[in-house]
Amino acid sequence: MKKNRKLTSLKNIGSKIARRLNEAGIFSEDELRFYGAVEAHKMIKKNHPNETLPVCYYLYSFEGALCDKHWNEIGEEKKQKLKKDVEV
Repeated sequence: MKKNRKLTSLKNIGSKIARRLNEAGIFSEDELRFYGAVEAHKMIKKNHPNETLPVCYYLYSFEGALCDKHWNEIGEEKKQKLKKDVEV
């Protein structure tokens, strides 16, 4: 997998999610990989505390992007772990 691609070239990352990541200081695949799906989700939540962030739209999308999979293909076990980790 080619690294340090633009966020919008990753699976599950469209322009709105890329903008939210940019607001949090994440601009590339390498930076998303550095922070990971859980921390990236927390960073966006911190910037938008009054907004409900659907886990499938952000958390699972980030994990899927890092694994080069559609967010719904990351598996139920992984989804449950991500949800647990984001609540900590």
